[in-house]
Amino acid sequence: MSGGSDVADTTSLSCARCGKPAHLHTQDCFKASWSSHKAVHLKAKLSSLGTGTPHEQNSDLPNEGWQYCLKKGQARTQKLPHFDWTGYFSRIMSASYSTYPSVYSSGIYGIPKTEPNSDLQHVVEIKTPDQIERMRETCRIGREVLDAAARVIQPGVTTDEIDRVVHDATIAAGGYPSPLNYHFFPKSCCTSVNEVICHGIPDARKLEDGDIVNVDVTVYYKGVHGDLNETYFVGNVDEESRRLVQCTYESLEKAIAIVKPGVRFREIGEVINRHTTMSGFSVVKSYCGHGIGELFHCAPNIPHYGRNKAVGVMKAGQTFTIEPMINAGVWRDRMWPDGWTAVTADGKRSAQFEHTLLVTETGVEVLTGRLPSSPNVTAAIWMKHVVTGHFISSQQKWMAGASSSIPWQLH
Repeated sequence: MSGGSDVADTTSLSCARCGKPAHLHTQDCFKASWSSHKAVHLKAKLSSLGTGTPHEQNSDLPNEGWQYCLKKGQARTQKLPHFDWTGYFSRIMSASYSTYPSVYSSGIYGIPKTEPNSDLQHVVEIKTPDQIERMRETCRIGREVLDAAARVIQPGVTTDEIDRVVHDATIAAGGYPSPLNYHFFPKSCCTSVNEVICHGIPDARKLEDGDIVNVDVTVYYKGVHGDLNETYFVGNVDEESRRLVQCTYESLEKAIAIVKPGVRFREIGEVINRHTTMSGFSVVKSYCGHGIGELFHCAPNIPHYGRNKAVGVMKAGQTFTIEPMINAGVWRDRMWPDGWTAVTADGKRSAQFEHTLLVTETGVEVLTGRLPSSPNVTAAIWMKHVVTGHFISSQQKWMAGASSSIPWQLH
């Protein structure tokens, strides 16, 4: 999952409507319902301090303030007010999982226990050898889970079915699906179809021939998270969509290639923006990569667009994600009424790829890299270009299954 990049201090604000931290939500949302939200929380606080009426003091827990939060969280998966949809993709809501105990919540509320106020929102952690080894294990499981999801993608399959595969595979491996109940997110993965940029909620709509779908998986195992995603073709996809997905994949490759100690985090966005612009596409600015480890989202922020103001320099032992979201049209996004689903403002398609990375003493290790057993689904992106001769040699080697000395090269 992605964090927003436009808020400098990610612990200073939280969304008054849904409780998500500022780096996952816009300030417009924060302002929209602050007065009403503040009122119920003030009432709840007074009750907990014993300053309310006798009835309020003796009322059953959870108190009215938290009931309000819970209802708002549930409403995002049950009610859809009128909305000016930007694409053809019609929303079909389905029954979500029943409330599931999670690593984030106290009770059933889905609010992270330590993440919002952790010092790691300000300081980029250098992982210990033990943390690194646990992250390797977790990221490998994440890769296996995503591969399992990839194998079931075809026309006629619903994103709910993909979510069920992700959920079951994660639990079978002894892990927990990090998105489930994270700030009330109702499913175990994000599935973003066509004009959906990120954070799409799995539902009962059947995938159709010609769709593209991104599956975003994060696994929590042995106390750490591993995050990755890929965009897949559903049946026969048009040429523009192929070019979009190819450009997105290439932009991630080029960004990973510069990762090493001493490189500024802001340079990642410059590399991605340059390649994307030259290809005729645009880079989403509202969401970014993020630090990851024992926390799902933490410092550093990794913007994917050019001329960004990300601070800091890469050091060995740091772990973070790069996850560019590239649009076929304008870069601007809109939020659906569910409070999660971000879509392109003009209804054109969007694609994304993501890896969790470890900065090493000499370069980078892709912790979520593809395995020999991974389905060769991404090969379809390049096939037409191999046939016509427009293909770089390193990718030809990959297509032929040859080994590569580059540690992050797909095999």
